[in-house]
Amino acid sequence: MIVLSTTSPQDLTQYNTDLLTFERELTSLAIDNELTYPERWFVGSKHGCSCGFRNLSTSSIDLGFGVPEDWYPEETDDIEATIEFYLVIKKLLSEAHQVDCIDAWDNQDDQSSLLGTTVVNMNSVEPNEFRFFENHKFEFVT
Repeated sequence: MIVLSTTSPQDLTQYNTDLLTFERELTSLAIDNELTYPERWFVGSKHGCSCGFRNLSTSSIDLGFGVPEDWYPEETDDIEATIEFYLVIKKLLSEAHQVDCIDAWDNQDDQSSLLGTTVVNMNSVEPNEFRFFENHKFEFVT
């Protein structure tokens, strides 16, 4: 599950595509309380859940950001959906808004399960390099 918060009051559903959706309804889990900003969104994929994005499990997070590799097969739609997400975040930041998000399992009701916060400088990470890290919070900056 990916939940996002931002200072932007705009309706993020305007960015919905076949691969990426923003919905106002959050999960009401304790982990949602870790979001920083007032405008909050659930981020879904073509599957309705957040599983259709590039994502590293907790055991692989040390790989960090990186382009898709032949030795680690990824679905083309997952790559495209993640790039679409990246571009929306980049646009919000270019409009001087703040954005963060959390990637966690939807059955987690304990914020202590977060393994940390990753600051993502969107000027240093390319769209095809970005991927989510399970049980992490992301703070996006430029």
